[in-house]
Amino acid sequence: MKRIAFKMYLNEGHKAEYKKRHNEIWPELKKLLKDAGISQYSIFLDEETNTLFAFQKVSKNAGSQELGQNDMVKKWWDYMSDIMKVNPDNSPVTVELEEVFYLK
Repeated sequence: MKRIAFKMYLNEGHKAEYKKRHNEIWPELKKLLKDAGISQYSIFLDEETNTLFAFQKVSKNAGSQELGQNDMVKKWWDYMSDIMKVNPDNSPVTVELEEVFYLK
């Protein structure tokens, strides 16, 4: 099982809306993520910097960021684009993080 971590950026003042949208995540998107081999997916917020830290356990070759050609994922990105920093295609601006320690 592979572990992936990355950061994204929430626009200031949108914490409640971000949480609401993720609490109401579309069932078909949730299924897509699970079918892609993502068994765990957590997102944490650093409120001082509005930085989101995401962590995934992935049993296949790619994490959620590699699903960008899927129409449902593109729709989700469009839905979230008003509250996050995004690229021209509305995908979230992400920075992959290097794992430097893991305690088993």
